[in-house]
Amino acid sequence: VTLTGVLDPLCWPSFRENAPKGLGSPYKVSDPFYKNYADLLGTLFTGEALLALLRIFLGFVPLIIAWQVDKWLGRRVTRDVGSGVIWLVGLIVAVLVAILVDFSGAFKFLMETGDFIVVVFRTILFVLIRVPLTFLIGFILAMILNTTHLPGKTFFRVILFLPWGASSVAILVALIWQFLFREQGTINQVLGFLFNIAPKVWLNDPTSAFGVIVLADIWFSYPFVMVVILGALQSIPVELYEAAEVDGATWWHKTLSITLPLVRPAVLPAMVLTSITAFQMFGTAFAITAGGPQTGANTPGATEFVMVYAYRQIFQTQNYGLATAFAVMIFLMLFGATLYSLRITRITKGAYE
Repeated sequence: VTLTGVLDPLCWPSFRENAPKGLGSPYKVSDPFYKNYADLLGTLFTGEALLALLRIFLGFVPLIIAWQVDKWLGRRVTRDVGSGVIWLVGLIVAVLVAILVDFSGAFKFLMETGDFIVVVFRTILFVLIRVPLTFLIGFILAMILNTTHLPGKTFFRVILFLPWGASSVAILVALIWQFLFREQGTINQVLGFLFNIAPKVWLNDPTSAFGVIVLADIWFSYPFVMVVILGALQSIPVELYEAAEVDGATWWHKTLSITLPLVRPAVLPAMVLTSITAFQMFGTAFAITAGGPQTGANTPGATEFVMVYAYRQIFQTQNYGLATAFAVMIFLMLFGATLYSLRITRITKGAYE
């Protein structure tokens, strides 16, 4: 606003008015001597306006520092840190500085409210349950598909990979999961037919609703893990297993001594990526339970994870300041996980070379 008022005063309505012939005719200046310009400058250069302008320039400080560090690293013979990383960190810090300055009150309120802690820890619990189970199922299926004499191997690979293809229409498939666990859904009908169990409202109970979300998200995610582990298994030289058999090693010993150590370089980065994806999960929980059921008055629902909570703050309560502060906190957490994944990638680099 300050820059606009200084550089182009004619854009303000107080300095021009339309000619008598209508909107299509040329404009004429209503204040040719700019008598009101001094008043306008006084408004534009108030303390609040200058503080807003200072915030804009403050965001460029990290970029200037990143530029200087990049120049300093460029003069070194060996360059340990890439320029891309330097500029990325500078850009992220610039954005964070601007947001922190503008939404400092929202951050304070966010840390004082209990919803933030509840939602984050519930999401972490979801990740801690979902990720190990996903890798366990993916590892078992990959071991089965890696069997040499498995009949119909191609058919089973296609069938087991279908959930990953269905992730492109995840919300529609999640609605099918919702139908399965309704009171008159398929699950209750099967249980009633086989074991004469009374229908249960799965999605109205906090514990069972949480379990349904975990189960549905595992179904979406295990094909990725299965393919990663299967690729790692097929890269292991067969001679290692043959030598172990000559030495009298059992299947269990071969798995512990050969399979798991050689699969580890592929599993670790995939585990970090899967954890980040699980932390960002939105469509499954929103389509099946919409974050419910409620566990109390004015408290987050039993399946209201971080992305569902952010959606509710933006589109239902229009609490944009709190939602922005919440999104920045989640961004910092995911950014730390991403840096950790890059470190793991460097550690496992060249494992199969």
